[in-house]
Amino acid sequence: MNWIKNFVRPKIRSILGDKKDTPDNMWVKCPETGQMVFYRDLEANMFVIPDSGVHMRMAPDVRLKTMFDDATWTAIDLPKAAIDPLKFRDQRKYTDRLKEARQKNDRDDAIVAGAGTIDGAEAVVVVQDFSFMGGSLGMAAGDAIITSMREAAARGCPYVLFVASGGARMQEGILSLMQLPRTTVAVQELRQAGCPYIVVLTNPTTGGVSASYAMLGDVQIAEPGALIGFAGQRVIEQTIREKLPDGFQRAEYLRDHGMIDMVVERKHMRATISRLIRLLTKAEALAAEPPAPDEETAPEPAEVSA
Repeated sequence: MNWIKNFVRPKIRSILGDKKDTPDNMWVKCPETGQMVFYRDLEANMFVIPDSGVHMRMAPDVRLKTMFDDATWTAIDLPKAAIDPLKFRDQRKYTDRLKEARQKNDRDDAIVAGAGTIDGAEAVVVVQDFSFMGGSLGMAAGDAIITSMREAAARGCPYVLFVASGGARMQEGILSLMQLPRTTVAVQELRQAGCPYIVVLTNPTTGGVSASYAMLGDVQIAEPGALIGFAGQRVIEQTIREKLPDGFQRAEYLRDHGMIDMVVERKHMRATISRLIRLLTKAEALAAEPPAPDEETAPEPAEVSA
């Protein structure tokens, strides 16, 4: 029996309050340099390691607070999906995995969606949570993305999606793969409604998600160092029997080779998205207006005889 883990730590939590306010580990290790960073300092720096600049994962609620004006938004009601339609089981039952993920993250699935304003401009912002079963795309997540896209289309406002996913959810088999064309159709509905679609690719964005709605944005942004791709690097190397270049499938490499538009640090993300929203919505408004007649070619008014 671990006396510290089983007795001392629960006692401290009961005194301090909610577990969410007191992380298990007050120090976070940088995955690149090994530097230990105090959790509160990391939180104050938007979960970016101060010295190395490594962008750590950010919880969906925190992400939404950094995006919306006054850190307030209205949650979008998301539909409930069928639970374990295939009665799937590997080492554990799928229902048990879902139950554990829901208890750990205090949400039904990997998608969190909200509507609010960004510098006064109305927008729908959606965050894919990697901590919920690797941000995998199943029926619930697919329905959530489609519902939130249709909400943006109904409001006539921009749609911003922060992607973090390992791909389709294997426990739902073909039903998870069906979400890829379904979400692609929803993107087309956004296009028809004239709503800008801005995608932010975070670490990691891989698998079927990267092969569908994650790469269909009007503007493709990525956070520094984000892993972005379909198959893993080892699988690609074994398939083509060649060594891949350094930095392959990282955000900076994909930007330099034209796959994404820009790499933006987290501290500049809100300002960048706000500027893009103003530019894209102005362009849509201008496109909707009838063209003004050319002064040089406009017909002269007819003379009226007295």
